[in-house]
Amino acid sequence: MTAQVSVPPPAFSQATHRSRCLAQLRSKHNGLEKYIYLNGLKDRDPSLFYTLLHDNMKEMVPILYTPTVGDACTNYSHIWRRPEGMYVSIGDKGRIREVLATWPNVREARIAVVTDGSRILGLGDLGANGLPIAVGKLDLYIAGAGIRPSSSVPICLDLGTATEKYLNDPLYIGVRRPRPSPEEMDEFMDEFMGAMKEVFPNLLVQFEDFSTDNAFKYLDRFREKYRCFNDDIQGTGAVVLSGFLNAAHLASEASGRPLSEHRILFFGAGSAGIGVAKQLLSFFKFQGLSEAEATKQIWTVDSKGLITADRPGLQEHKKFFARTDYQGPPLTNLQDIINYVKPTALLGLSTLRNAFTKEVVDAMVAHNPRPIIFPLSNPVSLSEVDYEDAINWTDGKVIFASGSPYKPISRGERTFEPGQGNNMYIFPGIGLGALLSKAHRVTDSMVEQASVALAGSLDHEERAAGLVYPRLDRIREISAKIALDVVRAAQNASVDGAPALRHVTDNTLLTYIKEQMWDPRPPKSLL
Repeated sequence: MTAQVSVPPPAFSQATHRSRCLAQLRSKHNGLEKYIYLNGLKDRDPSLFYTLLHDNMKEMVPILYTPTVGDACTNYSHIWRRPEGMYVSIGDKGRIREVLATWPNVREARIAVVTDGSRILGLGDLGANGLPIAVGKLDLYIAGAGIRPSSSVPICLDLGTATEKYLNDPLYIGVRRPRPSPEEMDEFMDEFMGAMKEVFPNLLVQFEDFSTDNAFKYLDRFREKYRCFNDDIQGTGAVVLSGFLNAAHLASEASGRPLSEHRILFFGAGSAGIGVAKQLLSFFKFQGLSEAEATKQIWTVDSKGLITADRPGLQEHKKFFARTDYQGPPLTNLQDIINYVKPTALLGLSTLRNAFTKEVVDAMVAHNPRPIIFPLSNPVSLSEVDYEDAINWTDGKVIFASGSPYKPISRGERTFEPGQGNNMYIFPGIGLGALLSKAHRVTDSMVEQASVALAGSLDHEERAAGLVYPRLDRIREISAKIALDVVRAAQNASVDGAPALRHVTDNTLLTYIKEQMWDPRPPKSLL
């Protein structure tokens, strides 16, 4: 049988076809249908897919990543159509190197996003259904930093799941077994990371959505040995630090309070919460405080209330910010905790929908002319407070940033524009800078400088509008500037491997960075 060759119609135009594809996308009735459509388009015509993403970032990012990617993950075994990315199974233990070596673009591979599906967004243990998280993050690397699609490696570690409904789902795509013991998991991860280094010697590994304890454990275990970072801990922390730098200035302008006297209350003390809290120590260090002094400006709250050092059975990762200066009965009510701490900023990483009630927000307003309220849990369905409520309850005084996108709100002649603490602002630039500098590890200073670069990237109009984050349609410009500062931080830490970049000017380096960014758009005609 002879294969048929498809030929486009004589009047075919790429520009018209781009418009046609956008119209088809917009005709879908919900986010999941749009996700499935874009996934199919990427398979059929990757260049067209990435061109549309490049040119329609604000519209398409919420489909390919949060919030819609949460729906894609929970339904992945049912919407799966073709292989995308790589699964490495617990059954591959002992032969992981052989499995990795089957990847078709081994020599081109530069960035891998690796998840084990154990804590996807705020949705829990999704097992093998977590692969779209890795795929989505790499799409954002490609769109936001110009990483070539052929150099990206999405990986899901299929290690079982503790979620019964997936184990009982006849269409479940993963292995049907409980998760491994800590000892078996450690052995697997040691073999996996060693094999990754052997098979992909030029690879940067981004860990994504591991369970809280494992997220901290494997970052600490591997960060000095391999080129890796954890986006939930370091990326989230960096993007929140950036937004907080701008928010704190706005709040201090309204209150007259010195920047060093801000008081931050974290509601949620998992890997993201504690990771963000540790990153925000840098804010106080920038003001001249020691680490010990900075730690005293941060309070943390979990499901049991204010975290104090005398609590029996306190998890290891919560001990760092546990308070030693509170002697009263346990504080369990968030409103009472706010009235005790009198924070200038309330940050939510709890995945508890509507946890910031009107009474909670009123308590923040009582202590601050312009309260900083960042409900950072993803997706929107798990946000601690909706933007419209925050605006209404504070009469527009709130300085707001969320983890997932919200639409602007108009009140009379005034329009309020929400900030979004989207990790997409940070991780593409960190990845690009780490790759171009050929850094052999990702240091805390590289992550910190990425945050500072993002904070300083607001243009005049964005500052005049009181924004805490730049607009997403400038992401490539922002990623290039972040990459520049990441390269310089790698050089200052002596972890870089590209000596030719050490002595060029910043302008020359920025031009070089932009020249390395892949552009999916077809070249413009010279006619």
